[in-house]
Amino acid sequence: MKKTLYSIGILVLGILLGGCDKFFDINLEDQATLDDTMARSSAVIRYLAHCYSYIPRDENVRDYEGGVVLRSDESLVAKSQYETYWYKVRRGEYSAEGISAEHVNPWKRFYEGINECTTFIENVDKDKEDSPVLVAHMKAEARFLRAYYYFVLFRQWGPVVVWGDKAADQDVRSEDLDRATVDETVGFIVEELDKAIPDLGYEVDDEGLGMTLAANKGRITKGAAMALKARVLLYAASPLYNGQNGAGIYSGMTNREGKRIFPDYDATKWDKAATAALDVINLQRYELTKVNVAGQSAIQNAAASYQTVWFRTWDTNREIIWGWWFRSWGDESLGNGCDVAYAAPAGGKIALAGYSLTSPSLKLVDAYPMWENGRYPVLDYEKTGGMYDYSRPVVDPACENIGYKTNDWVNNYQQEIDVDPSWAKPFKAHATTVGRDGRFYANFVPNGFWWPSKVTASGGPLRFTCYNNAECTSRYSEVDACNRVGYVWRRLYKAGNPLKDLTADYQSMRYVFPAFRIAEIYLIYAEACNEKTSRNASEAIRYIDMVRDRAGLCGLRQAYPDIDFDSAEGVSTVGGVSRTGREWLRWMIRQERMCEFAMEGGQRHYDALRWMVAVDEYNTANWTLHVKADNYEDSYTRVSTDYIGGRSVFAERDYLFPFSYTQMAEMTNFTQNYGW
Repeated sequence: MKKTLYSIGILVLGILLGGCDKFFDINLEDQATLDDTMARSSAVIRYLAHCYSYIPRDENVRDYEGGVVLRSDESLVAKSQYETYWYKVRRGEYSAEGISAEHVNPWKRFYEGINECTTFIENVDKDKEDSPVLVAHMKAEARFLRAYYYFVLFRQWGPVVVWGDKAADQDVRSEDLDRATVDETVGFIVEELDKAIPDLGYEVDDEGLGMTLAANKGRITKGAAMALKARVLLYAASPLYNGQNGAGIYSGMTNREGKRIFPDYDATKWDKAATAALDVINLQRYELTKVNVAGQSAIQNAAASYQTVWFRTWDTNREIIWGWWFRSWGDESLGNGCDVAYAAPAGGKIALAGYSLTSPSLKLVDAYPMWENGRYPVLDYEKTGGMYDYSRPVVDPACENIGYKTNDWVNNYQQEIDVDPSWAKPFKAHATTVGRDGRFYANFVPNGFWWPSKVTASGGPLRFTCYNNAECTSRYSEVDACNRVGYVWRRLYKAGNPLKDLTADYQSMRYVFPAFRIAEIYLIYAEACNEKTSRNASEAIRYIDMVRDRAGLCGLRQAYPDIDFDSAEGVSTVGGVSRTGREWLRWMIRQERMCEFAMEGGQRHYDALRWMVAVDEYNTANWTLHVKADNYEDSYTRVSTDYIGGRSVFAERDYLFPFSYTQMAEMTNFTQNYGW
């Protein structure tokens, strides 16, 4: 069988995700040619680079795999003229017939990646120029990547076709293909990772590997494989893949062998997830990034600590277990700064080439705790027409008592994060934007706040304002680009960048995308401890508090002395909302995940799916600030009538993506997902 190896525009990190000068174009007509080629170190490393090239673009917030951010309830596209396919999916405007675009249907691409990894695994031992230790490490890297690509398929479609530890059967009849079960799919991924882990180094420059960190940043390590195992087992323990909360949506599905594809609930799967997460923690090689600069306030240090996850490089960033530098994509004139441009204010007063497209939802903005007491101000939402109404939040009275009021203002508010009082003068701020945790200000610029740069596209400092008045820096328009939500997402924007020059200010942007980081492992462990067979609320709280502490917040027990967390079934009431101790802790873990991983790699979307809460959480009107108002004060009224575009729609069938009609036409006995 003819095989062709390609080296792509991706380096294995410092090789990985950079650029290659030419294609490695070798036709392998027979086994002898394959044996000869794979005996050379240079060919092996370039083939491994090819295996890395299928890594999903989770960092691309608007498109490809990362575009699921737009499908979720954490964001809102601010200008409908620039929608991507994922946003159409958000409105329910998709079908199994019309999903041929690779952006949302990468089925074929990931199976190609799986097959390439298998070829590498089967032939890398022919390498005669590298040490046995390095060869074993490279084989383990490819084994990890193959498992990772199966996981990427699993999170979108559920259980899939699993070839196992062998090449795809070229002689199999398409009509004989069907899906593995959930347990078989997860079992194979975990088995592959368990094979890879012993041969992977703790670091890419471990003694014996002969690799330098500078040239190989971002290659797979032992911690990366262990982190993926923890995430996979968390998914497997979660309702969608583990009993479906008793809903039975998928319980009747069987494959052509008569096997039930989705299992009944098994509480011990939470035990496995807890063990896998604790194994990563016990490596004691990763820690939350923290900044403590003399002269800065506690909240300034908290915000800076959170920001360093993205802006601190590998040699000083111990939080990232595995990740990569942001890859250039999209508008070439903006280079790596595309996501900043899509989020930055439009209109030219603050940001050159700002499009005001990708914005946070009001729900995401509401999720962040209060700095003073560590409590989450919004406990729930009342409903209008059966849907959550973001203009009617259920507010914790303890937060109201310290100033969180939905219809109040704070005069002479002094903004603290990433600005200087010498030019960022006090102003009138809405009460809901004052006194939030450090991550809130690291992630967002609310309507009325100073843009965090002394120099802007217009020259001097400016406040970001968005309503229908000529004084605005981002005035409302029916047709032109403008912010249609009332908040700017600024996580990827490093304060002080004037955004005045496309080459100097956009193309030169560099930041790390964390595929796995220790904060996620802490929250995986906490979630599993709350749900496992021998529930351990204290252990769960311990690791939630570590993440909260980095954000400058007090611990949960101090914040909520009115809740009995240790009683799994005992009910505690806060602000008229009653939950058991387990339910309160479950809710707080979910709040923390939404805050900590805001618009980060689609984490919120896949969380909402695996928890099976998306039917309730996603079906909402498009709530925004009243950006059509003609004055600042009225612009803080919450309305569902200003946004241009249809509302979010989510049905039970949407928990798993449909297999396309094209695939189903080829695999005529393949089991389609529920509802399609």
